[in-house]
Amino acid sequence: MPARFAVVDHDTPLLMPPDLREWVPEDHLVHFIMDAVSALDLRDAKVNDRGTGSRQYPPALMLGLLIYSYATGTFSSRQIERATYENVAVRLLCADLHPDHDSICTFRRTNGDLLKSSFEQVLAMAAQMRVLKLGQVTLAIDGTKILANASKHSAVSHARAVAQIELLEKQVGELLAKAEAADSTPLEDGLTLPEEISRRRDRLEQLRAASEVIKARAKERYQQELAQFQAKEQERAARAKASGKKPGGRPPQPPQVGPRDKDQFNFTDPESRIMKTPEGFGQSYNAQAAAEVESRLLVGVNVSDAPNDKEQLRPTLAAVIPLIESVEAVLVDSGFYSAGAVAAVEGSDEEKTGVLVYAATGRKPHGRTVQELEKRTDPPPLGPEASAKERMKNRLETKKGRELYALRKQTIEPIFGIIKETLGFRRFSLRGLKNVRTEWTLVTLAYNLKRLFHLGGATGQLAA
Repeated sequence: MPARFAVVDHDTPLLMPPDLREWVPEDHLVHFIMDAVSALDLRDAKVNDRGTGSRQYPPALMLGLLIYSYATGTFSSRQIERATYENVAVRLLCADLHPDHDSICTFRRTNGDLLKSSFEQVLAMAAQMRVLKLGQVTLAIDGTKILANASKHSAVSHARAVAQIELLEKQVGELLAKAEAADSTPLEDGLTLPEEISRRRDRLEQLRAASEVIKARAKERYQQELAQFQAKEQERAARAKASGKKPGGRPPQPPQVGPRDKDQFNFTDPESRIMKTPEGFGQSYNAQAAAEVESRLLVGVNVSDAPNDKEQLRPTLAAVIPLIESVEAVLVDSGFYSAGAVAAVEGSDEEKTGVLVYAATGRKPHGRTVQELEKRTDPPPLGPEASAKERMKNRLETKKGRELYALRKQTIEPIFGIIKETLGFRRFSLRGLKNVRTEWTLVTLAYNLKRLFHLGGATGQLAA
């Protein structure tokens, strides 16, 4: 008997209009996101209330489209528009409508308040589903570098800017002198003196503006570093007074006044910075997140232009949603640790906040020694003469400290891995710190909904 094949007929039209729901499985992520968005209060959405112009796409459609696209690794507004034609799940979500890329990008850029509100409402749903704990929670906080929508080759250092300003001023002077000389040698074909002078003056204006921004940033950095220096000096003096001995170690060095030669300014996205990433140095932002360790849901997010995490503990904690009633412990790596940052979170000896920070005070090699594998008793508490760093190290060496800190690397670090590797989000599409924070909220909102979906969230629970 000859082989038999199914009939493939591209020419005969469908006799009945197709129901797209039949083409998407019932347990598909798109259904979950549509149900979740339908349960949100979208009054914070920016819409044209005047009724003028073309008909608008409903906020629920645009928000659901963005969340689903980010949850499935599509971030470009043009690619999202293309998916409304090519992706069956997206066509279902959009009810066979096709928002153009400009409408998608504008909605994403202008609806920061809506995304923040939706982020909080989704976590409220998680609490109703008894997935998210609200009281006495343990948070794991970390930061990751996300590339900016700008090339590091569009940046200029302060030293380079100063040198270029001097060179261009000299060249403009030479060209002006040449223009005044009646017998000056002509330029190459296609070049004119007015155009060359104008081009150099435009570049001079840009470099001078960049230099002023670098100086302003250096002044702000100096104030922060001066406060840290003074705090270290005070702590050192307090330890010397308590012990009656001269404190060991090198004394803290006062900060440098003014800009440094390697301070950068980027012309494409001036608020981004050159930062060290696992792949090398890149034009980036520092994205922060706080995860509740039991559910692995993100409950607070922020973005900073600081290249390190030393000053990010308190701002990230401040970004945790008000729904979280109380925080018992905060887990951070050594990049976040400073005596001042811990004191700001835990409060003073006279007035404690009830929050305990568990922070590594230095880098540890991978793997565990034989001594670390052995069962051991808690170290004795330290006296008042001990430094803040010594007390933190002592806290992490207790059994509770070791068990809690072990939760950090198995919660927040895998979340960043999922966002970067599974979702594929490694570069912001928007520019500027405000817009980047909006986009990071969208990324983490998509992560949270996808996490709830995989935790088995049901439609009935979402609607409750």
